[in-house]
Amino acid sequence: MSTKTYMIKDNLNKVRDRVSLAAKSCNRLPSEITILAVSKGFSADMIVNAVTDGQTKFGENYVKEAVEKIQIVNKKLIELKKNIVAEWHFIGPIQSNKTKLIARYFDWVHSVDRPKIAEKLSAYREDHHRILNVCIQVNTSGEKTKKGISLREARELAEMIKSLPNLRLRGLMSIPTRTEDHDAVRRECKMLYNLREELSEQGSVLDTLSLGMSSDLEIAISEGSTIIRVGTAIFGPRAR
Repeated sequence: MSTKTYMIKDNLNKVRDRVSLAAKSCNRLPSEITILAVSKGFSADMIVNAVTDGQTKFGENYVKEAVEKIQIVNKKLIELKKNIVAEWHFIGPIQSNKTKLIARYFDWVHSVDRPKIAEKLSAYREDHHRILNVCIQVNTSGEKTKKGISLREARELAEMIKSLPNLRLRGLMSIPTRTEDHDAVRRECKMLYNLREELSEQGSVLDTLSLGMSSDLEIAISEGSTIIRVGTAIFGPRAR
């Protein structure tokens, strides 16, 4: 076993332990929380190593890089005779001209933030005969530099997505403010949770909160997160 392979295995176990402890501390089941390994900037070989250690869900931010890796990883898993299918989540900003590739290669999209993108994803998904799972990205911090829509706009977008034939609205995603002020992070997490509850009461069947990363996953889990997005804590530092 190579040093890099051992590192990924060890890191995965550490993240799983953190998730388990965080879940139990707020009377949740660890099985309620999905670990999404953010693999942007990391090689297909590292992803395959993670798959062999039981990690099957991966998040990517850049379409071109992701599509190349998806094809390589799928081929390698077949060659290794692994009866495993990786699940791919797009979590980055979406350019309109990339929606066709996203609709073709991904199982989930976390970062839907405007009607035009939702419409294009649904239209391009039509030939695949499988529903595309999506989350609405909400800007809970109000920072102008962050992607995502306001809470008010999220309500309107949720209604629109429900009318599209090839999308299933699963929930909401946010990137809370990076700060040492845990109370501020917690407030943003609560905002997203409350919005999901409101939308559910209005008829949207939502089961997902994509919320929390390496630095704040414990807070996110305590506030109801169902998917945490973890990259360097699994794969190590990215090359600059």
